[in-house]
Amino acid sequence: MGSPAEIPCLQTLPDGSLLLRLHVQPRAAANGLAGLQGDMLKLRLTTPPVDGKANKAVVAYLAKLFHLPKSAFVIKSGQQSRSKTVVIKAADVQQIRTALAALLVIPES
Repeated sequence: MGSPAEIPCLQTLPDGSLLLRLHVQPRAAANGLAGLQGDMLKLRLTTPPVDGKANKAVVAYLAKLFHLPKSAFVIKSGQQSRSKTVVIKAADVQQIRTALAALLVIPES
């Protein structure tokens, strides 16, 4: 099993939920992950940042990516920013970590 330092954009909180740091690029050509940007996961979305549509698209994309209900995701900070902090509740921490590591091609130790 790995430590939280393996994936810099993901942090386990004391209550067992996860904190995911994102850098969102709105109005991209296609939706998708674009790897790490520093200690943040870069997420490209076709949605424009108008009337909260990009925030809804972030939650919808993550829910589909991790096979969790949209209610499991809460944007804790960055509602008006490209840099967002998302709390993932009621999740299997190791499942999320493994899925993210596979998507980012980070070897597990």
